[in-house]
Amino acid sequence: MVYIFDGTKSGFLTAFLVAYADPEAVLASEKIQLPLGQTPVFVATDEARAEKAKNRLLAFDRDCMRDLDTLLRSGMENREQIALGYFRVLAREKRPVSKRLAEREVFEAVECMKKVGHEIHKFHGFIRFMETASGALYAPFAPDNDICDLLLPHFRARLPQFPFVLHDIKRKKAAVYDGQNSFVAPLERAEILLSANETGWQALWKRYYRAVNIPSRERLKQMKGYMPVRYWKFLPETQTSAEDL
Repeated sequence: MVYIFDGTKSGFLTAFLVAYADPEAVLASEKIQLPLGQTPVFVATDEARAEKAKNRLLAFDRDCMRDLDTLLRSGMENREQIALGYFRVLAREKRPVSKRLAEREVFEAVECMKKVGHEIHKFHGFIRFMETASGALYAPFAPDNDICDLLLPHFRARLPQFPFVLHDIKRKKAAVYDGQNSFVAPLERAEILLSANETGWQALWKRYYRAVNIPSRERLKQMKGYMPVRYWKFLPETQTSAEDL
């Protein structure tokens, strides 16, 4: 049976209780291609039941809700199914299971969580802010995983005096720091007016990049290893305009 829930942690916990006894259960929060003859079951979130399930699971592993949050942030299409397998093992063993990598369900979940953590670490260095005319900083990016709010603490610590926006254009949402408070809000698109300083610094950086680049000794494969191609569209040095020629 395919069980559909709303994608929240409470929704997952409710669906987990419903699907736990079904060995063929498939959990999903988005539309998926159903097996022939299958009719999905839509599981409405029940906060009371979810809270009971949460407390029960926390009694087995005090860190398991953090693991659930990480798993549900994954960009993998089967993230909910991976979470179901992991929490089934936890409920069966009644103790922390993250070290039991011989278990397929645990190994898949740990690898999934690692990918989320690795991407957070990457974007600590890959995020490129632009100074807007208002003085605020703006950084568009398209992470594989839903992590924009998890990047806030790092950049608040690094740039406490500057308001900034981390715009996840893939999920149409933004993590915002206004100079005092942080919050996450929907953001379909943003019209940004760059400051004169930003325009000048971008032009200078592009000139430097062209100057140090040696076309006859280009190491494209190595470049892709250090900086995956999917991030290039957000790098000033990879963008060319008429003024740069």
